[in-house]
Amino acid sequence: MKNFKKIASLFFVAMAMVSLCACGGSDTKNPTTTTSEESGEVANGQTEYGNVLIAYFTAAENSGVDAVASASYSTVDGEAVGRLRAIADMIQDTTGGEVFSIRTSVVYPADGGELIDYAAEEQEENARPELTSHIEDLAQYNTIFVGYPNWWGDMPMALYSFFDEYDFSGKTIIPFNVHNGSGLSRTIETIQELEPNATVIEDGFTISEDDVENAGENVSTWLNELGF
Repeated sequence: MKNFKKIASLFFVAMAMVSLCACGGSDTKNPTTTTSEESGEVANGQTEYGNVLIAYFTAAENSGVDAVASASYSTVDGEAVGRLRAIADMIQDTTGGEVFSIRTSVVYPADGGELIDYAAEEQEENARPELTSHIEDLAQYNTIFVGYPNWWGDMPMALYSFFDEYDFSGKTIIPFNVHNGSGLSRTIETIQELEPNATVIEDGFTISEDDVENAGENVSTWLNELGF
């Protein structure tokens, strides 16, 4: 009888210990968490593109004349603004990136016909216009949008100066341009050749100069498709 009581006592002690362990586990277990990698999202609202710079070149800001007199301006929301600057601002609205104007020592003609003739001369000479604006700390940016007009099926030579000055190795370059019928031409391939160690997004944004004023929705759709 004594042995039976002893065995029963040990059984109840064991059951009590199991119960305590179970309760302790329930109290101390952390809630299930999902990492950004598991969810496919990037922490703190950031996209996979990281810090963004939106660099653009427009003759309008390099012509030295009033907005009304330059052929490179469009009227957006009642204000005269360089076409590439207008698109850059639309990109900034979605990405929150920093806007950078590529400036040169060249004073480009304000007249549209004269400007195109001058652009042809620059191409024939394979010119490299001197840049007067410079990115202070390229290392802080992961992604660089690069905007330019299409001149004679190519980027302005100022863009060649731009790519000569900076090494975009390891960066993501996203082109955008404004054209008068030629789209992006071969400019994306050219950028890939100039920056072989960068990732150049082939799905660049391009729009006719006549449609810049109302480009906001198209820009937003494009950025959304890219993951912004």
